[in-house]
Amino acid sequence: FWALFDQTGSAWVLQAQHMDPVLFGREILPAQIQAANPLLVMLLIPLLAYVLSPALHRIWPLTELRKIGIGLFITVLAFAIPTWIQQQIDQGATPSIAWQLLAYLVRTSAEVMVSITCLEFSYTQAPKTMKSFIMAFFMLSVSLGNLFTSGVNFFIRNPDGSSKLAGADYFIFFTLLMLVTAMLFTLVVRYYRGVTYIHDEQPAEA
Repeated sequence: FWALFDQTGSAWVLQAQHMDPVLFGREILPAQIQAANPLLVMLLIPLLAYVLSPALHRIWPLTELRKIGIGLFITVLAFAIPTWIQQQIDQGATPSIAWQLLAYLVRTSAEVMVSITCLEFSYTQAPKTMKSFIMAFFMLSVSLGNLFTSGVNFFIRNPDGSSKLAGADYFIFFTLLMLVTAMLFTLVVRYYRGVTYIHDEQPAEA
């Protein structure tokens, strides 16, 4: 998830350089589209928490792990959109930057379902004496995701500077990788039996 998530500051910016930058009558710089993420987070958190999640829960009990799994599959869709965009660019077209805005909307929806839920789940599942240790591992996963992307970009680089995964192939690789990860996640969580550990509240000092 993190290997794909943070590429909005790298691969998506490079892609935006080849797109039509005019959005709502104003020119958007390639890196400026990232500003949509914090705004979308603030809009989507209440929408998902108070509207969509309760509605889905009435149909299908929505546990934390199920919510994370749904978010992982949404991440697949979020990366499939720039895959399609890159295919258009490779064919000589100049798609609108609005398509990346749509991808940001989908990706941020996945972020709310995966990142926030996983952060809470990691904390509550950790024994009381290991909460800081487990949270450190959660933060480590962010770094490992970025290291994985860095390693992929290193190994696909040819001696002449070209890439073994040029154009849309790069996005297809990560989209399929995310799909495999999401499918494996749904299999693994079937065997997970969680135990919630909540810290006891400490009395306030006078």
